[in-house]
Amino acid sequence: MVLSHFFFFPFFGFGTLMYFLPSIVALARSKRDLPAIFLLNLFLGWSVIGWIVALVWAAKSDVPAAARYYR
Repeated sequence: MVLSHFFFFPFFGFGTLMYFLPSIVALARSKRDLPAIFLLNLFLGWSVIGWIVALVWAAKSDVPAAARYYR
């Protein structure tokens, strides 16, 4: 029983952590678009392109709200 717990995290826990890394980064950075990043990561994260887009979006700085209206 203990041996199964020893193998569970490295194979499934680490993979899940890496799969949702863009969502974790967005949560840590308090992104305004967190739900959209999470949904993109959830549904398109299995493709490498979707995962990279979500990670870049999560790491990118938010444009201040005032600057968005005056462009």
